[in-house]
Amino acid sequence: MQAVVNAGAMAALAVAAVALLYRLHRGTAVAADPLRAAPFLSGNLPQQHAMSRFHVRWYALTMLFLAFDVEMLFMYPWALVVPQVGVKAVVEMFAFLGVLMAGVVYAWREGALRWS
Repeated sequence: MQAVVNAGAMAALAVAAVALLYRLHRGTAVAADPLRAAPFLSGNLPQQHAMSRFHVRWYALTMLFLAFDVEMLFMYPWALVVPQVGVKAVVEMFAFLGVLMAGVVYAWREGALRWS
């Protein structure tokens, strides 16, 4: 019987916490409709709607950014290991950077970085 009372008290506490947080949000929210609220953009009003479409050229640039972002993910643990491994780690990183540079040269040659 005690377990049922404890479970009921915990459920009531959870419902009360959710209701309290919901009320707190409603009392402190800037606007009821977030799409109509002006977002912070260095003090300027946005020129277009936040849900507008992007030109397809942005997707190629995004893929390039993600490739180099993942490169940074590999470089951090590499920097921690270099003192223990030595020259072999440096050679392997330059080989990795060479493959990435070949990808950049290919993207550049294909026009992925051209804006017109």
